[in-house]
Amino acid sequence: MRSARRWLTVSVVSHGQGDLVASLLKDLDRFCDPGSLEVILTLNVPEPLPLKESDIRYPLTVIENPLPKGFGANHNAAFRSASGSGYCVLNPDVRFSSDPFGPLRPRLEDPRVGVTAPLVTDPAGRVEDSARRMPTPMRILRRILGGRQEEEYDVGHPLVEPDWVAGIFMLFPAHVFREAGGFDERYHMYCEDVELCTRIRLLGYRIVQDRSVRVVHDARRNSHRNWIHLAWHVRSLTRFFLSDVYKDAGGGDVKSN
Repeated sequence: MRSARRWLTVSVVSHGQGDLVASLLKDLDRFCDPGSLEVILTLNVPEPLPLKESDIRYPLTVIENPLPKGFGANHNAAFRSASGSGYCVLNPDVRFSSDPFGPLRPRLEDPRVGVTAPLVTDPAGRVEDSARRMPTPMRILRRILGGRQEEEYDVGHPLVEPDWVAGIFMLFPAHVFREAGGFDERYHMYCEDVELCTRIRLLGYRIVQDRSVRVVHDARRNSHRNWIHLAWHVRSLTRFFLSDVYKDAGGGDVKSN
């Protein structure tokens, strides 16, 4: 039976990334209160469990897909089994050195907040651009021509309200995720996070990044070196720019309450 103290459901999807998932699950067990969370692990392709359930102290639910699904479809399916008042979408290549959820929980208690996230760094400690302004064709072009981009928000400010936060780590009040209808599953990969954050802002909620909380992301930039992933990325951006959501947002001018 699930404990009433388990306020958080964490959704992780593995694409044959058992070593990364094992490290993440151990971090969750080591640094987080096991009585406060449950984990739903989706195996998107056939693979053995990355560790024994007896190696961790929190409930672990495993979903094994008969056929691979996209990012949004996997996390939407996990949400249907979630019981927490908080719902976290988490990449398998994220690592912790302390509990990020306890410090982020007060953000969820603000009724104006629809998504919160920590500051994300690479293993060398460099800040990643995981909190960004609304993409536009011109901004995308500048990123392509300009290479590595400077931070779009002030790193020195503890709280920022970006247009969107990356799917690396997204923590939602479960009722907001439900109200928004979850991820748009037509985006097989890439831009699901942008699109969902935009719809959440259109509902009147804020996106908040708490930079006093940090996690490490060992990024795997597949879209930079794999033509299939690059094609998915281009297709998703095109879908977003042609969508009613982008039109309703006015190219990033939507204001939260």
